[in-house]
Amino acid sequence: MSKNSTSKHPKALPYLFFTEMWERFGYYLMIGIFVQYLQEKWDGGGFAMSKKEAYDIFGTFIAFVFLTPFIGGLLADRKLGYVKSIIIGAVLMGLGYCGLAIHQLEFFYVSLLLIVLGNGFFKPNISTLLGNLYNQEQYKPMKDSGYNIFYMGINVGALICNFFAAYLRNKYGWGYAFIGAGVGMFLGLSVFLVGLQHYKIGDIRKPSSPEDVSLGRIFATIFLPAIAFGIIGWVWPDNIFGSDSSDAFLFSTLPIIYFYISLYTKASVVDKKPISALLLVMLVSVMFWAVFKQNGTALTTWAKFYTDRSGIEQFQPLMSDLHQTESIDYQNIERETYDKNFNLIKDDSGIVVKAITNDVYFRNLPKEQHPQEGTTVKVVSTELYQSINPFWVVALTPVVVAFFLFMKRRKKELSTPSKIAWGLFISALSPLVMVIAVFYCHNGAEKASSWWLWGTYGVITIGELFLSPMGLSLVSKLSPPRLTALMMGGWFLSTSIGNKLSGILASMWDKYEYKGYFFLTNSILLLVAAIAIFIMLKWLNKIFKEHAN
Repeated sequence: MSKNSTSKHPKALPYLFFTEMWERFGYYLMIGIFVQYLQEKWDGGGFAMSKKEAYDIFGTFIAFVFLTPFIGGLLADRKLGYVKSIIIGAVLMGLGYCGLAIHQLEFFYVSLLLIVLGNGFFKPNISTLLGNLYNQEQYKPMKDSGYNIFYMGINVGALICNFFAAYLRNKYGWGYAFIGAGVGMFLGLSVFLVGLQHYKIGDIRKPSSPEDVSLGRIFATIFLPAIAFGIIGWVWPDNIFGSDSSDAFLFSTLPIIYFYISLYTKASVVDKKPISALLLVMLVSVMFWAVFKQNGTALTTWAKFYTDRSGIEQFQPLMSDLHQTESIDYQNIERETYDKNFNLIKDDSGIVVKAITNDVYFRNLPKEQHPQEGTTVKVVSTELYQSINPFWVVALTPVVVAFFLFMKRRKKELSTPSKIAWGLFISALSPLVMVIAVFYCHNGAEKASSWWLWGTYGVITIGELFLSPMGLSLVSKLSPPRLTALMMGGWFLSTSIGNKLSGILASMWDKYEYKGYFFLTNSILLLVAAIAIFIMLKWLNKIFKEHAN
């Protein structure tokens, strides 16, 4: 260890911590109510979409949210710098959140576009800026713990936001909840601007290299083909991955994936090994995100319909809530054929033929426990269950960090690749908790205890703490200096593809008559990914030892 090493962290850390906390407050507030908002009836302020349609939009949105960091990282590396990129991203996201308050479909999609673009500028560059600050010799020994602390800041925001979301949407309406997300983002921007003086040493663009591909060539050979491939995926005669949007997104990523492979093939001999290691870790991590990001879809469905939510939110159930009717997919039904105010399918003469039952809470309660129509019922707002994961992150981060320090003191410190491998394995155990939950509640015939959600989130949070902040740290340590933000964009690209796969997997929920098989499939996917990285672990550790910054 260098004589200049210290146990202290950079002065910029608390500013970046609170910036990211408020940014994630806004993002997870919006995500927490996203699917419910899309399925809410028109007179309730939503868009009356089916579950399948809502899941598809959710999966596509969170996929693009983590795809645009490729662009933002590239522009920050070459042109804008990290501080300026973060400011641009924060402004765009704040405007996007506020725009969602306007209850028009056109404004909805424009606002999503602003959020997607803003995240592209913000997300990779604040992580890269943090890594650059820890690359100073005196802070290098604290890099992993610095990323853990930073990651805890993310989850403090994610923990508290759902309580604001539940209060604002129940008391004032959906629009106020989205404005709350925008206020959070602008608070984060304010904190970032206050700490500007502490970022200068980390806001240094890397010198150009003869091996660098020009921006013009990247846009001509990567982004134009990506658009073309996306169009091909959209107009393809059959839906290969379940919907036109899924096909378009996954096809559009092919040129970008090719670009990252070309970084390896054209790299110098010195850079080939670390780039190859990073690409393989990114590939394996796709499965983690495909399962983890089902918190906004499949696990929200479990919380909404299958979990006993006796609690605090008051509502008056409709007749369709009290008497189970067939829940149907009306994605292909003309909009004019159903009543926007009441989610009712009508025939040409205006006679109601079926009721859309997107919000049947009482269907798996004994009839004697059904309330009378019009009586007031109290339940816990569904989005509050999404605070369980960030609660575990905040609670368990000190425990995990202490464990890493304990192993270090005993001369048995886990390498960063080893932490990622164990993170995947631990995460694979999480869906097994839900397999047991399905068994004990007789496949949803009875209400399940909320403790099952606490358990499954608790297990996957341990895996997350081993994997996600360590992934950011690994990219920062192994990336060739001139490619750091670009490779950080690659890490978020793998997250993006995993997010889209999470939507595709969640859309298969209704195809599993026995829900335990749905969760078992998720566990198997993670186990396969964990086995793959354990097989590569010796090779990865060797590269890490030789090339880590």
